[in-house]
Amino acid sequence: MTFHHPRATPVRRRTPEQGALLEAAEVFIRRFAAEEPGAADPRRRLAEVAAEVAVSGTYEHTPAELAYGARVAWRNSARCIGRLYWNNLTVRDLRHLSHPDDIAAHCFEHLRIATNNGRIRPVISVFAPDRPGRPAPRLLGEQLVRYADDPRSAERTALARQLGWKGGYGAFEVLPLMVQTAPGRRPEMYEVPEDAVLEVPLTHPRYPGIAALGLRWYAVPAVSDMSLEIGGITYPAAPFNGWYMGTEIGSRNLGDTDRYNLLPVIAALLGLDTRSERTLWRDQALVELNLAVLHSFEQAGVTMADHHTESTRFLTHIERESRHGRRVPTDWSWIVPPLSGSATAVFHRYYDPPDPDLRPAFLHREPSPEPPGVCPYHP
Repeated sequence: MTFHHPRATPVRRRTPEQGALLEAAEVFIRRFAAEEPGAADPRRRLAEVAAEVAVSGTYEHTPAELAYGARVAWRNSARCIGRLYWNNLTVRDLRHLSHPDDIAAHCFEHLRIATNNGRIRPVISVFAPDRPGRPAPRLLGEQLVRYADDPRSAERTALARQLGWKGGYGAFEVLPLMVQTAPGRRPEMYEVPEDAVLEVPLTHPRYPGIAALGLRWYAVPAVSDMSLEIGGITYPAAPFNGWYMGTEIGSRNLGDTDRYNLLPVIAALLGLDTRSERTLWRDQALVELNLAVLHSFEQAGVTMADHHTESTRFLTHIERESRHGRRVPTDWSWIVPPLSGSATAVFHRYYDPPDPDLRPAFLHREPSPEPPGVCPYHP
C-alpha cells in the first residue's frame, strides 16, 4: 500500500526589512499602550501587526495610533521651542488620498483650518505612507507657503518656472505647491488660493517708514519637507504647523544675510551710523525689525509668540515632562533665540541632548540621486 503524505506548507522567512519594521512597531505600540488610556493589549495588537507584515510587508496604524504618533513626534522634536502644546495638535487623517489633486486641495484646506481667522491652530495633515516598492507622493517645498523672491526658495522657484510657472518676479509672491507622485516623475503644480494664505503687512509703532517698505509675511509656518516616521512606517507627505515666534521672521527670515538681508535697509531708514560695527547698528536695527514683526501680528490679531515668553513656556514644558518621567531632547543652538539669547530663560542651563534614533519623529528627507541630464525633480 502506498501512503501519500500531505505536502508541508513552506514557512516564510522574515526578511531583514520586516524584522526591523516589527522591532520599531513593538517599541511604538508598547509606548502607545503605556501612555494612552484605554489602549488595547499590546500583545494582541502586536500579533495583528505581525500578521499584516507577513502578508503585505507593512502594516496600518489605527487612527488613535496615528494621532498619538504625530503628537509624540512633535514632543520629540529637539529643535522646537514650542513643544508645550504638543498634545493639542489637530491630526487630519488623510491616508486614503494619493492623487495629487486631492493632496493639493487638502493642503490648502490645512492652511485655512490652521489660520482660523488669525487664532492659529497647530495642525498636521497626514497623507498616504510609503509601502514596499510603492513610495508615496511627496511635497516639493520647504513649507506650504514660501515666497519666490526669498533666496532660500531659489531652487524651488527655478523648478516651478521649469514646470511652466510664469510668476515669481515680484516681491513676496507665493510659490505654487508642487506634488510629486513618484521619484523622478514630473511634479504636478498648483497655485495657492488667495483665501488660503493670511499675510500680515509690517508696520512699526514709531517708525512709519518701515510700513513704506511694503514688507509682509504669512501667518502659518506649515513645514512640508519632512517625513513623519511612526513605528517604522514613513509618511513622506505630512505637512504640520504651529505658530510663529517673532524672531523666526524678524531675525532669521528677514534679517539673515543669506535671506532678505534687511538690516542695512532698516539701519538707513533709522539713520543709524553704519561706518563701524562698534556702533552696534546691526543690533539696533535687529531689535526694531523684530519689534515691527511683533507689533504687526498683534495689530492684525494673528497668533505669535515673543522669544522671552516662549522661552519661559519651554521650561514649563520640561517641568511637565519631568513629572511624567520623560526626558526632553533639546538642541541648544536651536532653542536659544537668535535675539538677546542670554537674556532669555533658556540660555543658562543644560539639556538632554538630541537623540537621532528617537521615534516617532519628523525627519528631513534625503534627496534621491538622479542620472546625469535628468531634471532634479526629487525633493
